[in-house]
Amino acid sequence: MSETRTLADAASSRDPAVGLKAVRALRELAERLEDLQVGNARAQGWTWQMIADCLGVSRQAVHKKHGGGGRFGRRKED
Repeated sequence: MSETRTLADAASSRDPAVGLKAVRALRELAERLEDLQVGNARAQGWTWQMIADCLGVSRQAVHKKHGGGGRFGRRKED
C-alpha cells in the first residue's frame, strides 16, 4: 500500500490522534506538491493569474505565497 493511501486511510480513523496526524501529513504533502507545480508553471512562463486560476485563488494570494523572490522569483511583466 502506498504512503499516500496509508495516510488517507489514517485520516478517516476514529482515533483523533491518528486522524489528525494523518491530516497534518497530507497537508504538508499537498504544500510540497503545490510548491513543485507552481515552480514548474513559472519555469514554463505561466503568469501568476494562470496559476491562480488553476488553484482557485486570487493572483495576489498565489503571488504572496510563492512569489517572494525565491527560485522562480518575480517576473517584471507580472
